Amino acid sequence: MKIWIDALTPKQLLFSEPILEKLRKNHDILCTSRDYNEVVRLSKIRKFNPTFIGKYGGDKKSAKLNSHIERMRKLFPLITKFKPDLVISFCSPEAARISFGLSIKHVAFCDSPHAEAVMRLTVPLIQKLLTPWIIPKKEFTKYGINSKNIIQYKSIDAAVTIKRKSIKKQNVGFKITNKKKILIRMEEDQAAYSSKSKSILPIIKNIIEHFNQENIIILGRYPEQIKELKRLFGSKAQILKMSFDGKFLLENADVFIGSGGTMTAEAALLGVPTISYNAVPNFIEKFLVKKKLIRRESNPQRIVKIIKKDIESPDYKFKKIAQNFSNQMEDPIGKLIQVIK
Repeated sequence: MKIWIDALTPKQLLFSEPILEKLRKNHDILCTSRDYNEVVRLSKIRKFNPTFIGKYGGDKKSAKLNSHIERMRKLFPLITKFKPDLVISFCSPEAARISFGLSIKHVAFCDSPHAEAVMRLTVPLIQKLLTPWIIPKKEFTKYGINSKNIIQYKSIDAAVTIKRKSIKKQNVGFKITNKKKILIRMEEDQAAYSSKSKSILPIIKNIIEHFNQENIIILGRYPEQIKELKRLFGSKAQILKMSFDGKFLLENADVFIGSGGTMTAEAALLGVPTISYNAVPNFIEKFLVKKKLIRRESNPQRIVKIIKKDIESPDYKFKKIAQNFSNQMEDPIGKLIQVIK
């Protein structure tokens, strides 16, 4: 069977690794992505070589639309030549439209029903949707898919991605071993679902003020964001672009502060003391908070108190809880293979 996989974000790329590993044994695979800073850098680190078609559109609606149109235009001759029997994506709008137009069956993964724009463009056009069991089916049926075509798996996506082998990278800001490492991940501010909240800036200021003797590392996302961070905090914290394997950074962090997305979930499942400032409320973050794997807090003063407790009196229960949780998760790729059959 010929299968086209379209992976557009760092998480999707990481999730695709074990899928490709299993499916390549019996199928002819074409894997595509797009020119997007973190994806390109991660693919080089992971020695993952998708075919890059098109580029990320940024934060303006007109630019997003233009990139979407251009990417479909460039994908069309490639896909018609490859002639896939099946498409697998993570709710890629381009993959959904092309597979629909060419009458190719499309199976998609999704744990982000809050991404309304993407859901509207993809969910009505796919044949099967695979999603974590903690997300109610009604969160997707409202976009136009029948509940019988939604397959739930007892796992979260981070439980798959953290199983990857960590790629060790030097010079990542963790040289001084006698200092505690406070890792902060900036929020997504260019996605269609982003509220462009600036709640993280006062949090960073407070952390720097109270922990200036520790190793504070801030992970930016976009060039403009990184430039602004360097202007505001460059002399007091290390500002990094994501040119490393995030798992390696997390394994070496004493505390992680994230926006509630992929790295927040990965940190929690690795047993790193994790705080979510909940920039983008979602089912996965809410579930991990309920399981006490994540502490949710957006008040700068209270976050400082939590960090102080974590670095002065480390509580290793996080690792034990995280390990027990991960051991209970099933392999969603097994569900995918059942759907393919």
